[in-house]
Amino acid sequence: MLAYREEYIIERGFGRLKGKPLSLTPMYLQRDDHATGLIRLLTIGLRVLTLFEFVLTGKLFETKTDIAGLYAGNPKRKTSRPTTEALLRAFNVDLIGIKGVDDIISYHLTPLTALQQRILELLGFSTDTYTQLVL
Repeated sequence: MLAYREEYIIERGFGRLKGKPLSLTPMYLQRDDHATGLIRLLTIGLRVLTLFEFVLTGKLFETKTDIAGLYAGNPKRKTSRPTTEALLRAFNVDLIGIKGVDDIISYHLTPLTALQQRILELLGFSTDTYTQLVL
């Protein structure tokens, strides 16, 4: 039973393509090459979702740690296999631009939480890139 839970299931990728993350739904495209292009683009998105999940799960396995705070109803719940969708839900950020005197725009960016910093660290991204967005 434990081995079954841990195995890779290809149907999960198809569910992501058809479900909320990528939303491949019947569309009224006039040309076949447009439909082919859309499917290829969404397949790239699926690969990115899967890659994020794979990298983060691998890092958590290497460090023998879990990550908590991904579940809104239960912030202390820990997991060693988070989904990319749960990771993306953790990134609720706002960028606000205020136009002042002499058309000077000042920006405010929501600071990263400890959870967001941990996710970026596990994925191998620097937090400097995020903080430099408003400079």
